[in-house]
Amino acid sequence: MADQPDVVIIGAGIAGGALATVLARNGLDVLVLEKTQVHRDRIRGEWLAPWGVAEASGLGLLDVLEGAGAHYTTRTAPYREGLDPEAARTRSINLAALLPDVSGALNVGHPRLCEELDTAACKAGATLMRGASSMSIELGECPRLGFNHDGRRHEISPRLIIGADGRGSEVARQSGLHAEADPVHHIIAGLLVEGAGAWPQDEQTLGAHGKATLSVFPQGGGRVRLYINYAIAERRRYAGAEAARNFLAAYRVPSLPFGEALAAARPIGPCHGYPNADSWIDEPVTRGVVLIGDAAGHNDPTIGQGLSITLRDVRLVSEIILSGDRSDRAFAPYVEERRERMRRLRFIGRLVSTLHAEFSEEARQRRSRAWDRTGADPATGLPLMSMLKGPDALPAHAFEQEAWNRLLA
Repeated sequence: MADQPDVVIIGAGIAGGALATVLARNGLDVLVLEKTQVHRDRIRGEWLAPWGVAEASGLGLLDVLEGAGAHYTTRTAPYREGLDPEAARTRSINLAALLPDVSGALNVGHPRLCEELDTAACKAGATLMRGASSMSIELGECPRLGFNHDGRRHEISPRLIIGADGRGSEVARQSGLHAEADPVHHIIAGLLVEGAGAWPQDEQTLGAHGKATLSVFPQGGGRVRLYINYAIAERRRYAGAEAARNFLAAYRVPSLPFGEALAAARPIGPCHGYPNADSWIDEPVTRGVVLIGDAAGHNDPTIGQGLSITLRDVRLVSEIILSGDRSDRAFAPYVEERRERMRRLRFIGRLVSTLHAEFSEEARQRRSRAWDRTGADPATGLPLMSMLKGPDALPAHAFEQEAWNRLLA
């Protein structure tokens, strides 16, 4: 380990592993510090939107993702309560036709993807130290970093520190970078299952069914990641010894095809809930420190943009680092682009949460009106396409109140 590496990345998850791979492939001396010994199932971060697939391809990382067992879904069907599944299928979106040279949305297990990216980074020449602890940061043009590893205290002076340590980032805290957050709107629970081969492996869905939003994201070979959004008042709904059983039982609804097959699938991971709320740091750069991925703020997981956001961060930050100027001012374009990107995605997160994750009679009526409006005028649903094509693929007016009113008023 060099005393003055070019870049130290705190966190060896998807953000850290991806950035380390890109920088090391370009000849930089990169050190990655990770506090855990094994990546675990976080019940999120397993779906990559088509615009995120394009980012992975541009970074030269798509082969790594596919090597981690990634599976493409090529169709999204809007199954929901009060709607015959056949009628829903007529409004399916072809995910393979949205962006050039993108095969669809990509689904992959989070722990395996992290491991594959870490392996790629090490093969490219990065140094990975797992079990790092007791980190301390001194900000400055030449920042200093201290940490413990294998019973020794290390003090180094990298040219740049990257915070890629996820939600509740310790790097952000020590750097004085504080996140803002939206109020919690609903709870999200997830469960990984196998033996669900009856569900079409090329099809995904998200829609409200009774008192829950049910999502289905196949990972291939009958393995499927399931998510349920439900009201805060029922926060204990999928907790305790019967959590997985109760979770799967929610899929027994007539408005979801193959729901019985999903309900009979075998759990192969943890089941618990977490809040949906957005968080963001408008200035994720300070003296010698840059935050990326969830460390810089995360979008509402309801719309599944986390991996795509992270890969966009990696591309923008790596381009700046590789340009040779690592001063704070050099990252101004990243800060500006990310601020607007996250603003737009917050708008979409709130829109989708209002449309699909509220369960009163008024909310059901609102969904019916939105269905009729988008059928009569597909442009009414234009903001929702940003989840698939990216927030910068649509005009600015798609993220304003007038667009909201056209769909939901």
